[in-house]
Amino acid sequence: MTEATATRYEPTIPDVSLRIGSTRRAATGGATYVSSNPADESVVAELPAGTAADVDDAVAAARETFESGIWSDLPGAERGRILSRAADLIEADAENLAALESVEMGKLFVDSVNGDIPATAGTFRHFAGWADKIVGQTSVLPSYGPQQRFGYTLRQPLGVVGAITPWNNPAVIAGWKLAPALAAGNTAVIKPAEDASLSTIRLAELLVEAGVPEGVLNVVTGLGEEAGAALAGHEGIDKISFTGSARVGRTIQPRAGDKFRKMTLELGGKSPQLVFADANLDESMPWIAMGNFYHQGQVCAAGTRVLVHESRVDEVIAGLVAAAEAAVIGDPRDASSTMGTIVNRKQLDTIERYIDAGKSENAELITGGNVLDRAGYFVEPTVFRGHNDLTIAREEIFGPVATVIPFSTTDEAVQIANDTKYGLNAMIHTSSLSTAHAVIPRLRVGMVWVNGWGVPEPGLPWGGREASGYGRELGQSGIHANTEEKTVHLAF
Repeated sequence: MTEATATRYEPTIPDVSLRIGSTRRAATGGATYVSSNPADESVVAELPAGTAADVDDAVAAARETFESGIWSDLPGAERGRILSRAADLIEADAENLAALESVEMGKLFVDSVNGDIPATAGTFRHFAGWADKIVGQTSVLPSYGPQQRFGYTLRQPLGVVGAITPWNNPAVIAGWKLAPALAAGNTAVIKPAEDASLSTIRLAELLVEAGVPEGVLNVVTGLGEEAGAALAGHEGIDKISFTGSARVGRTIQPRAGDKFRKMTLELGGKSPQLVFADANLDESMPWIAMGNFYHQGQVCAAGTRVLVHESRVDEVIAGLVAAAEAAVIGDPRDASSTMGTIVNRKQLDTIERYIDAGKSENAELITGGNVLDRAGYFVEPTVFRGHNDLTIAREEIFGPVATVIPFSTTDEAVQIANDTKYGLNAMIHTSSLSTAHAVIPRLRVGMVWVNGWGVPEPGLPWGGREASGYGRELGQSGIHANTEEKTVHLAF
């Protein structure tokens, strides 16, 4: 593992003021917090630490805008035109958005500019196409005596959507929450993660530039325990959408649930990759490695439990070791870096504790396991061989730590895969469609990849079950999650 050196992409820092209605201002009381560059611990920006009062103002602005009808009553085709224009602007600003994510939370510039930002634009473009196609259903009903009856349903916007996003994929996940909500005619208040707010702030600027009226999207930066908690429990919102840890999700659920509002929770996972004896490792090995090491393992859908048929264990371990030891660790803005940073010191310390736990529980450390002795938050990609009862196989690490677990039969593989509190996604690697189709229904997850892995497609639903949360984003499910269905009976 070597360090990278190359020309670095420098972002333009946006105006970080709170966006509330048509105003841009500081937080109530003037409090701020510092966002740091995890590659060198330098200050990137000083942002407003929004308070409960600021959330009140933002929700009031969103409510007033919704009730005005300036967005909700706009023809769907016009909303779609604006969101499609926003997608164009996101693509045009891709390098700047990617550099913002790199400098603030350590994602590789190349991964963001070629993956996350195009995916964000694609999400807005997809839901732009939905904006004039949000329809109900019709039904001819049995007559009441001489009365003819007819029924139909309407899908109408909820009102004000509250969105709380994580730091690991800020632009992508902001798009997942905002694009369907806005396409359906809702207004929104978004609280981005304090470690990664800048790309969301820039995204809001681009949406307004595209023609989204002021007040439709309100942005309140701040700490989760203050601004996030205030938004999650706010009386004035009609839905809360949260992506983050199960620990925080458990605190949000009762706050929002007491109000009987809609809720979407995506709470991470400990996803399995099932590598069967007939897997084509020449094709699958890059995906297996990516499922562990992409974005330094800071991905809710990471497949860090690598379940491998006993006949292929040595090959898979060799492939993971080769990928880990070929990593070029450096500033994520450097073109030559293939692995960037951990988001902050706290997360780096957490990963180090999990690596120590693997060692103390006698998992076999194959490669990696060291925090780099340099400025910034860097850790080597790490591979263990062990079993499913290890702490490193039970808990979400959110770091580049793979655990290879052998199995001997398909039934054993499925049993190990399902032996977890999580249920977000899984990956199957096999040359047999019969094997894939037989295993897919048995996995207790929200999504299954076969011979691949990547960013969820906006046209298909995304979400988990059990401790990975509930509800779905994206696809038609994303529209349904941001609308209310109303039934109408006509008698004549």
